[in-house]
Amino acid sequence: MEQRPGAGARARYWFDTTLARGTSALVGWLVLVCLAVVVPASAALVWTSGHAPATFSGKVAAIWHLTGETMRLGGTTGSPARVALSVLLALVALVYVSTLVGLITTGLTERLIALRRGRSKLLERGHVVVLGWSEQVFTVVSELVAAGANQRRSAVAILADRDKTAMEESLQSKVGPTGRTRLICRSGPSADPAVLALTSPATADSVIVLPPDASRGDADVVKALLALRATARGGDVTVPVVAAVRDSGYLLAARLAAGSRGVVLESDTVTARLIAQAARRPGLSLVHRDLLDFAGDEFYPAAHPSLTGREFGEALLSYGNASAVGLIRDGVPWLNPPARTVLEPDDQLLVIAADDDTAELADCAPLVDERSVAGPRPSDTRPERLLVLGWNRRAPLVLREWGRNAPPGSVADVVADEDETVVRAACDDDRDVGDGDGSGWTCVAHRGDTTRPETLAGLDLGSYDSVIVLGQEPRAGEPPEEPDTRTLVTLLVLRHLERRTGRELPLVTELTDDGNRPLAPLGPGADVIISGKLIGLLMAQISQNHHLADVFDELFSAGGTQIHLRSAADYVVTGHETSFATVVAAARARGECAIGYRSHADARRAPDYGLRLNPPKADRRRWSDGDEVVVIAGEGRRGAVRSGRLPLPRATPRG
Repeated sequence: MEQRPGAGARARYWFDTTLARGTSALVGWLVLVCLAVVVPASAALVWTSGHAPATFSGKVAAIWHLTGETMRLGGTTGSPARVALSVLLALVALVYVSTLVGLITTGLTERLIALRRGRSKLLERGHVVVLGWSEQVFTVVSELVAAGANQRRSAVAILADRDKTAMEESLQSKVGPTGRTRLICRSGPSADPAVLALTSPATADSVIVLPPDASRGDADVVKALLALRATARGGDVTVPVVAAVRDSGYLLAARLAAGSRGVVLESDTVTARLIAQAARRPGLSLVHRDLLDFAGDEFYPAAHPSLTGREFGEALLSYGNASAVGLIRDGVPWLNPPARTVLEPDDQLLVIAADDDTAELADCAPLVDERSVAGPRPSDTRPERLLVLGWNRRAPLVLREWGRNAPPGSVADVVADEDETVVRAACDDDRDVGDGDGSGWTCVAHRGDTTRPETLAGLDLGSYDSVIVLGQEPRAGEPPEEPDTRTLVTLLVLRHLERRTGRELPLVTELTDDGNRPLAPLGPGADVIISGKLIGLLMAQISQNHHLADVFDELFSAGGTQIHLRSAADYVVTGHETSFATVVAAARARGECAIGYRSHADARRAPDYGLRLNPPKADRRRWSDGDEVVVIAGEGRRGAVRSGRLPLPRATPRG
């Protein structure tokens, strides 16, 4: 037999039913509850008061008066009509005040929600606009904060299709204190011109378009650039724009959308070239990172009219605390021009310095010790052996860039969990592309899992001049795994084999996530190329000085002028103490610009690992055979447009 509900259950059910009738029931219950509390409390106050009326009717009137004051009902006594009018006026006032408070609260709430969504328009000038969100945003913002540290006021506006509060928390966590730079986040799709206009791009100093992490990120970059054109007057973007795409198929579309003042980086090509350069000379990634990081020395234009009419070779020894590496003529940077190039009145020198106003003239020629300059040594043209572990979309580009400067007879062995025919086809295609150089090298493909010890143990690791470890990208249909997982496992096995053989491998590692750098089992000062961070540093540098687009274009190109690490014995007599000015003079005689050195004795000491860029010319040290000199050397072709090969376009239109 079913048990009948109790009185308490029936009372709760009746109460819930009345509440379900709507607002009138809620108001009625609120009035009843208030009266049930206020009336007895008022009666207790009146009855216990020493000044209470003597009559019962007087006490009732006092209770009514106190209840009316408490509930804002007026409390007027007298005839029923007078009391009713008092209650009516009090109710009207109560409704008015309640409605006014509700409207104000609703308006403030909506405003706060709108601000949280980041949909208010910026009224800034001279700020930097960052469009999109990826792991590169933290690198870009950190560098912009460092660049604005010596400015009175700077601002960075970030627009991404993410929650504003989440973006602010992520930036605060990974970027840290921003000093004088204000970070302003706005939420919404960057491809929507109406939303993009909230960041006031027309009044910005520059706009940076980040490639999203998604596979279709290049298409989103082009759409964001088109939206930027839609917000510009006349459809032509007048603000300097820096963007990046991965696929070269989107490069032309992105450049057209970016306009004449836009710079579009081909990120995969830039990354591949730096990996190939670092593989040929270990330690080169440290130089690139130092030059791209605002915390160190960077490229700056310097104007000193007193040098007009003198030769560029003299300018190399005319700065005590800066390193001249080229000049800017007719708005075009010219790296490592011939030493006898005469400086014209409108020329600017391109120097590496700590800041844009720190380059000071000083005659350093007396510091040169001609007796310490080394004589020429024969160049090493023996064939090279390269080992590539892993395969991804950048692997063919890496092999192509390495093969351009490979001596005849060089061999590149590729070990990857990839179809050997795919690897061979990519190698053959890459060796057929270009100017005909690098055709004397051979690519050999091997199928194998680089995370398995038996695969790596079967290789003669000691016979290779350099080893490149590439991260494998997830294949279609396979569940995605954490980035760099396979790379870290491969490095762990290589580290184990290094300890067994007692030989440290000349290793270059490509990582995707900068957060995995501390986890990588690598030796001190090892070459690590973090593609996302590298492109972020490059974009931040170019956004602050568009002339640098041409500078890095030349430095990171397959031919022409590049950064090199060369033995100090090629420049000065080792075992003797001499000044850095002597090294600069020796490099000048070879048609090169010396910008620093790497000490072999300190190569394993953090944080610089022996690297010293832009040392004072007066610094003296004892040079050893293991020391290396950092030079900028090459053909130094001014304004040479190498169509189809460059990752960076020119910053200004050419005639």
